[in-house]
Amino acid sequence: MNIFKAFENDIRTLLDELAAEGAIPAGLDSGRLTVEPPREAAHGDLSTNAAMILAKPARMAPRALAELLVAKLRARPDVASVEIAGPGFVNLRLTPDVWRDRVRDVLNAGTAYGDSTLGKGEPVNVEYVSANPTGPLHAAHGRGAVFGDALAALLEKAGYAVTREYYINDAGAQVDVLGRSTYLRYREALGEDIGTIPAGLYPGEYLKEVGAGLADRDGNKWVGKDESEWLPACRDFAIGMIMGWIREDLGVLGVTMDVYSSERALVNAGAVDIALKALEERGLIYTGVLEPPKGKKPDDWEPRPQTLFKSTDFGDDVDRPLKKSDGSFTYFSNDIAYHFDKYRRGAANLIDVWGADHGGYVKRMQSATTAVTEGKASLDVKLCQLVHLMQNGEPVKMSKRAGTFVTLRDVIEQVGRDVVRFIMLTRRNDQTLDFDFAKVTEQSKDNPVFYVQYAHARCRSVLRHAATALPHVDQNPAALAAAANLARLDAEEEMILAKRMATWPRLVESAAEAHEPHRIAFYLYDLASEFHALWNRGRDDASLRFLIEGDEEVTVARLALIAAVSTVIASGLKVMGVEPVEELRS
Repeated sequence: MNIFKAFENDIRTLLDELAAEGAIPAGLDSGRLTVEPPREAAHGDLSTNAAMILAKPARMAPRALAELLVAKLRARPDVASVEIAGPGFVNLRLTPDVWRDRVRDVLNAGTAYGDSTLGKGEPVNVEYVSANPTGPLHAAHGRGAVFGDALAALLEKAGYAVTREYYINDAGAQVDVLGRSTYLRYREALGEDIGTIPAGLYPGEYLKEVGAGLADRDGNKWVGKDESEWLPACRDFAIGMIMGWIREDLGVLGVTMDVYSSERALVNAGAVDIALKALEERGLIYTGVLEPPKGKKPDDWEPRPQTLFKSTDFGDDVDRPLKKSDGSFTYFSNDIAYHFDKYRRGAANLIDVWGADHGGYVKRMQSATTAVTEGKASLDVKLCQLVHLMQNGEPVKMSKRAGTFVTLRDVIEQVGRDVVRFIMLTRRNDQTLDFDFAKVTEQSKDNPVFYVQYAHARCRSVLRHAATALPHVDQNPAALAAAANLARLDAEEEMILAKRMATWPRLVESAAEAHEPHRIAFYLYDLASEFHALWNRGRDDASLRFLIEGDEEVTVARLALIAAVSTVIASGLKVMGVEPVEELRS
């Protein structure tokens, strides 16, 4: 149960009652009405802006309208107190049983607690990673992979029908460079001294494996042949092999894509022509001359007619070219076709996860998506900032195999998949992330993945001890929910935990609406902190310990509480793609 959503609906019902009584006008628009936790916990459990947003259309002073609402709310048995704050906010305190009942909700729902119907099964396409198939994935790709995968899981928990997609950029100049680089390594594998790698080709050691693989498959078939013959073979072989590595790396990270879309296949199928025809039919394509780019001197600029998209009609800074001087399509044209294809496949909600270096491309792509779908699709682009890899505060040296970066596989092998996934979500996606190998594996409160996992492990440890001390107590969550007298949970720290767990359904919905899965990591850290605080209080005050000899009723109530805590932690970690641990070893 989402207690905040429930009260929001109940307050709308109370407003209808006031309208029926003639106290306020009927038909007021309550679309902006919210019920949320107050900014200060001392102000209560819930706060609503109902009187603030409805006062003007009701032609009333906010506090006057709030008084009418307060009178209704005071009559509710689940409301302990209610007061008006400031210009007209209404703050409520709920009875302890409301929060105790949420513990029972958790136990009955299991890790499905927090599941929402917010999305109503609406299709959402989340495209992420989509690294050029020119080399292994690096750490920054890992951040985008974790972010996109957690966002997809969060949206699914919120009730959306999610498709996870990887766009293979296998058309254009960069894969031709890959083909030429592979041909050089192929000749090297056949025994030729290739000398220094020429400028403009990929120097990474990983291409030795690709060249050797091609030599094993084809022998000297391509030696001495024209580039027109060997380039397609080298390019396709390299793309296939590197995409195999990428799939393996994603698998090790726990990422499974539903769809792999090929740019080249899309172009060959005529998708670009289809998309541009749609734009042309709407009068959004013309032939014109662009102004010189900023920073170019007029005598350096050669104006020429180009095929342009009226991107400025949709909020972009300038109109954008769709064709190059040789008549071939620009990358932008291909990307328009790709987003139109995703829309035509049934997704009107599109989310792209890109690296921060693509920030200048966002506005034009959103403009094109709006234009080509006639406003029926929306595109949200989430930019992932850089990851700074360090060891005890010092930058990590580059990978020998990759040549210019640390591979994602290197990072996973050093600290483990769960650490990588959790830490990648401990900052907003648009903030740079410091990933210190020493710090992310230390056992301290400053390491959030340890701190949250430690809370879960402590919960499970208590339950194991209880199973030995009280073998007749059924620890099945549903049985605990039925048997526990939760009224025995009356300590302040216990209520804090119950209230925190009650906010999980709201957190799921708000994080899903904002497309911000990092909120899950923040929430889990707060929940873990509050659990550890209760644990530590039990060391100082024996009456707060979980297993109380001679008082089985309070023990069972506390077992229900900590079983619920472990369940909510597991529910959050599931969204993050992290496995909860049963016990931690030093």
